[in-house]
Amino acid sequence: MQAIRPLILVLAILSNACAQAFEQRPLPEFTTDNPQFWLNSGPLRVKDLRGQVVLVDVWTFDCWNCYRSFPWLKGLEARLSDEAFRVIGIHSPEFEHEHDPARVAAKISEFGLKHPVMMDNDFAYWRALENRYWPAYYLVDKKGSIRHLHVGETHAGSAGAISIEEQIRTLLAE
Repeated sequence: MQAIRPLILVLAILSNACAQAFEQRPLPEFTTDNPQFWLNSGPLRVKDLRGQVVLVDVWTFDCWNCYRSFPWLKGLEARLSDEAFRVIGIHSPEFEHEHDPARVAAKISEFGLKHPVMMDNDFAYWRALENRYWPAYYLVDKKGSIRHLHVGETHAGSAGAISIEEQIRTLLAE
């Protein structure tokens, strides 16, 4: 246990340093306007989201860390339902069977997701975000700039969930 404590401290410092080093940039335009690849919504454009705080959730349906975060995400949406807040899912498939719109739609129904989900089968949006993780949560301010990035499974009451909600509330107040 003694040897683990310094490692935990180093990881905490690095994690904080990474969060501070995040470079604010505009949210890239969504990479498809094909209605077949938008679920729970017609195609969206970034300009349509101006004036709202947006959480972009990059996920894939066979990712345990992704779907185990959905209860927290749905709770967050419910708590902020009266606010200028919106979740947009980006389904970037890891495996071949995750490219099928019918399978993605079935998983969205199974998980009870109500927010728009864009299928990113060619990873064009993944690349536009310069993303490398499942799940990844990008927080976007009312002007359309990405202000924060959170990576990894998130649960209600966890430090990550509390931090994300605090950042969303700060962006809502701006």
